[in-house]
Amino acid sequence: MEFDFDLAGLRERLKRSRPAPAVYGDDGVGRESAATVAAVLVPIIAHPSGLTVLFTQRTAHLRAHSGQVSFPGGRAEPGDASPEETALREAQEEIGLARGRVEVIARLPEYFTRTGFRVTPVVGLIEPPLELSPDPGEVESVFEVPLAFLLDARNHQRHTREFQGATVGYYAMPYRDRNIWGATAGMLVSLCQALAD
Repeated sequence: MEFDFDLAGLRERLKRSRPAPAVYGDDGVGRESAATVAAVLVPIIAHPSGLTVLFTQRTAHLRAHSGQVSFPGGRAEPGDASPEETALREAQEEIGLARGRVEVIARLPEYFTRTGFRVTPVVGLIEPPLELSPDPGEVESVFEVPLAFLLDARNHQRHTREFQGATVGYYAMPYRDRNIWGATAGMLVSLCQALAD
C-alpha cells in the first residue's frame, strides 16, 4: 500500500477499519490448535521525522524462539483484564516501557500460531524520547524499522519451510541485517490490511 498518511491519518484509519480475518505466518493454522491466550504490543514510535515500529530481538539462550525478532508480549496471566493489559504488562517487563507512555489505538485480529498460541496484537503509539531498559534475560536488543517500509507490499516476501513433515508457507520482511518473519511478519500484514481499509 502507498504510505501517504501522518499520525492523525494512522489513528483515523485504524479507528474506522473493519474486522478482518486473521493472517497467518504459517499456512494451514487453525483455531483448534490455539489453546494459550497471549498478546503483543505493536509499538509505533511517533518521531518528528516519521513513524517507526519498535521490535525486540530475543536472546539466543531462550528455549523458545531464541534469537528471533518479535514484538514485546507474552501469555496472558489470570490478573490481566484484557489483551491490552497483557500487552502493556509484558512490554513493561521485557523492555521497561512504562504503561503510561503508550496510547492504545487499535486491536488487530487474533493470530493463531502453529505452536498453540492465540495472540492478540495491540497497536500502541509512543511519543519520543524512549526511556527503555530491556531485560537482558529475554531481550538481546531493541531496534526500529520505518513504518513505510513495513507497509510496502514489495517488502512482504513469502517463503516455505518444513514443519512436522509438511511444507508450509510464511511471511518474511528482511530489513538490513534483521529478519522479521513468521508470526511477527504475519501480524504486520494484518496491520497493513487494517490500514488499507
